[in-house]
Amino acid sequence: MSQGLFPGAQACYQAAMRQFLDFEKSVAELETKIDELRQMGSQGKASGTSGINIDDEIARLSEKADKQLRSTYSKLTPLQKVQVARHAQRPKALDYVRLLTTDYTPLSGDRAFGDDDAMIGGLARFRGEPVVIVGTERGHDTETRLKHNFGMARPEGYRKAQRLIEMAGRFGLPVLSFIDTAGAWPGIDAEARGQAQAIAKSIDVCLKAPVPLIATVIGEGGSGGAIAIGAGDRILMLEHSIYSVISPEAAASILWRDPKLAPAAAEALKLTAQDLQSLGLIDRIVPEPIGGAQRAPEEAVMAIGNAISEELETLKGLTGPALIQKRRDKFLSMTRTPLH
Repeated sequence: MSQGLFPGAQACYQAAMRQFLDFEKSVAELETKIDELRQMGSQGKASGTSGINIDDEIARLSEKADKQLRSTYSKLTPLQKVQVARHAQRPKALDYVRLLTTDYTPLSGDRAFGDDDAMIGGLARFRGEPVVIVGTERGHDTETRLKHNFGMARPEGYRKAQRLIEMAGRFGLPVLSFIDTAGAWPGIDAEARGQAQAIAKSIDVCLKAPVPLIATVIGEGGSGGAIAIGAGDRILMLEHSIYSVISPEAAASILWRDPKLAPAAAEALKLTAQDLQSLGLIDRIVPEPIGGAQRAPEEAVMAIGNAISEELETLKGLTGPALIQKRRDKFLSMTRTPLH
């Protein structure tokens, strides 16, 4: 097993104070007070002053904060789940690669134009089994977000993914994809190089892959940029991740000319993991630690690893043609089943 988080992420988690979302205000106040008391306790012990009363108060407040956090996360609205899915401190694709695989060898380029850092991929071993990895990487800080273009891939990124998935088919290697993107890059440069065709071709390559393909939405699954590497045998989602054809803000702006109506749009889009599972559009929800994956990144990553391992086991023994047919039937059935 690889050790620790992706180096950039490790620095982010260790150096940055926990970032609270607006609906976590009550929890933030309690945890800030707890931190202050701990600091007072440390200073008291250093000076020889007893910290018994402080310890009791810390325990009381910690229990209260835990209850508040559980209560808050048990009743998140769709728009609040959008905020959690986009949280800057959630583990990113490269964190999953680093924690879940060994011998990761990144592969670059689409053999036509260039490389795209928004789309990562390569060869690795997942719990001892050789696999091919593809994923959209958002980055953890300003430097890495700019490097990876905030996870929004250009055509060469999708063509790189196609190349890796086709290679996996030739060598009989399962494909693990990790989805975390607001969508494909919408710039003129991407359109000039055939963005729509690249996305369509990627979906086609996924559907025709003669090997198991497990797709996991680890944060935000945005539009065709997400489904381009998400047409798999099994589609997993973290509990507080989202998957949608458009963002709530954009939908509200288009439909009602008012981005302030994003809460209503988020509700209508049915973009939460729970909604999508009830509609039969995803296969499995992976529970997150209380308070979201951002609070216990390694625990969340391990939960995904266990789920992937279980799903791969169910696909063993299926031939290439059988996998392709079952995958085709799976996605065709989505268009034929009435949605309520």
